[in-house]
Amino acid sequence: MGGPACEHAGSRIRAGGTRSQVSGTMTIDTERKQRRQFLQSWVGSSTLFPALLAELLSAEDSRAPESGRAGLGIAHFPPRAKRVIVVFLQGGLSHLDSFDPKPHLWRDAGRVLPEGRLLAPLWKFHRRGESGTPVSDLFPYLSHQVDDLCVLRSLHTDSSDHTSATQGMHTGSATLARPSMGSWVSYGLGTFNQNLPSFVVVSERTPRAGKQIWGPAFLPGSHQGVRVVPGDIPVANANRRDPLDVQRSQLRLLASLNRRHLQARDHDGQLTARIKSFETAFRMQTEAPDAFNFSQESAATLAAYGIPATGKPGFGWQCLAARRLAERGVRFIELIHGTGSISWDSHQDMAEHKKYALQADRPLAALLVDLKQRGMLDETLVVCTTEFGRTPWAENVQGRGHHATVFSSWLAGGGVRGGVTYGASDEYGHRVADDPVHVHDFHATILHLLGLDHTRLTYRYAGRDFRLTDVAGRVVRAILT
Repeated sequence: MGGPACEHAGSRIRAGGTRSQVSGTMTIDTERKQRRQFLQSWVGSSTLFPALLAELLSAEDSRAPESGRAGLGIAHFPPRAKRVIVVFLQGGLSHLDSFDPKPHLWRDAGRVLPEGRLLAPLWKFHRRGESGTPVSDLFPYLSHQVDDLCVLRSLHTDSSDHTSATQGMHTGSATLARPSMGSWVSYGLGTFNQNLPSFVVVSERTPRAGKQIWGPAFLPGSHQGVRVVPGDIPVANANRRDPLDVQRSQLRLLASLNRRHLQARDHDGQLTARIKSFETAFRMQTEAPDAFNFSQESAATLAAYGIPATGKPGFGWQCLAARRLAERGVRFIELIHGTGSISWDSHQDMAEHKKYALQADRPLAALLVDLKQRGMLDETLVVCTTEFGRTPWAENVQGRGHHATVFSSWLAGGGVRGGVTYGASDEYGHRVADDPVHVHDFHATILHLLGLDHTRLTYRYAGRDFRLTDVAGRVVRAILT
């Protein structure tokens, strides 16, 4: 176990017309079944890649109409960031062992509180960079980039259950199915590149809370996130097997049938979204293979991300894919680290955090450096978060339990001040002591950096206007440049 933690950050800062769309009419189950059977039968015999279409066509359950546009495409004010990369550490990263040093927790380790026995961190904290921001030895690579990080130490959320908290971090609601943050951004701003989706999720496995964390819910189905699986075949059958002119003939025939089908059903929004899925899949065959072709990258770049010469997939692969997708105009990219049995959920032994940090630390640092060297960091907001933190007291002798009342996350680039911390937890890291930041505030700030007013980015569904931040949220302006 390490020694006492540093007490203070080098620089800490403190706080100082709705546009809607009316939902469409639901079609009867028989018609929905007929449409699905027709489209799926065509997909089965087509040369379009079925794995992507399966992901895109899962928007069938969305009961919202399609606007006919790639998104509203209207920022409310000049954005500081053009795009966002969200890194989600599934399972609950311990703030006490990473970005929030607590000397009192070292001093009083072993003391028994009503909640349990206080547990000292396993890693030392050191002041890093010119800012002197403390980061623990758990993240040796990332600590070298601390002058680009804005560490939020006062985040709190509404649930200490993995599924609910994961859902809340992604959708703003811990209890009800709501559109994901990526879907809201896609709906509000659209895409830079019509040949790629505006919202892409890179994840080895489906995380807790399932696909709804990248789902559109009642937003138009075309704003659902498209999942990419790390490896040699991130999108199945993305390479064309038939000549381009043959494929275009097939699509022209399908488009003609679809137009007739739409007219007969009064331009059903659900069917429109599904047709657009075919169009997106076709266009992706132009750029998707290139986006994931790492042979174009230098050996030095691959090494920086920790990608071995064999190209074996890992979190480094995900981070490099994020940079390449950002370069090609994808608006919202999410990387998920840790799903199922591989997660930061260290109930038994906090030493498990080391294993996951070894996977994530180097690639995250490389991503920040790479974006900065390419002149992209100023226009790219990088967000690293988790669903909740860990308890100051022990669970199962050396583990920590779930902790929703305070935890830490960080942001970099895209209009955020670097080398600072914001907010504070109490002496044991149990509760917020200063400048609380709720998940709604977190979301409001991210949207603001993208040029979106969270109170005006709304969608009318079931007789009311919905938004990502529900009826709350404030922009944390003190962290903005």
